[in-house]
Amino acid sequence: MPAEGAPQGVLAKARTEILISGFGGQGVVRMGQILGLAAIRQGARVTMLKSHGTETRGGYVRAQIVIAPEYVDSPVVERADFFVAFSQSAYTKFYDLAPGLILYDPNMVATVRPGAADRHARVPATALSKERFNNALFANSIMLGALTHLAGLDVEAVRAAMLEVLPRFHDENTKAFALGGEAGRTALAVPARAPLEPSG
Repeated sequence: MPAEGAPQGVLAKARTEILISGFGGQGVVRMGQILGLAAIRQGARVTMLKSHGTETRGGYVRAQIVIAPEYVDSPVVERADFFVAFSQSAYTKFYDLAPGLILYDPNMVATVRPGAADRHARVPATALSKERFNNALFANSIMLGALTHLAGLDVEAVRAAMLEVLPRFHDENTKAFALGGEAGRTALAVPARAPLEPSG
């Protein structure tokens, strides 16, 4: 058992890589900002790179967050400990960069790779957001809550950072974040959906 006050979860590791990707408008960059701010407030060192696809429409958005207790030697995510996939194209494009845990929304990622069910966390963020709030807008906060639970992040620190970064709908986002934490507790127990069929 760690000593009282000792870093735990992500903050206890020498380096943690988080990759988030999806389409524009899904809050990918904002989610990265929240995670980074929460870690900084806890005394960690953080870098974040954001990038966009070159497509005129329908291109991907990617946020790469690296967290370390002392020093970040490289800001580039090469072996993500946690990968949040908000779209099928993002999942397909960045799967090979994510040997760690993959969180995906089955409404957005219909097919996943076979043979790695133990590291896929199925989080129905869009469906839960529509069911509880009659709006898909809060799917990002639900996914953030699930990631916070699964990554062992400090719940209070992430919640506070979320409320600081998000400009409005604080009540709804707080409830969505808590709902995501509940979803995260069962996400690994749900079988991965619709494995990809081998080509050829």
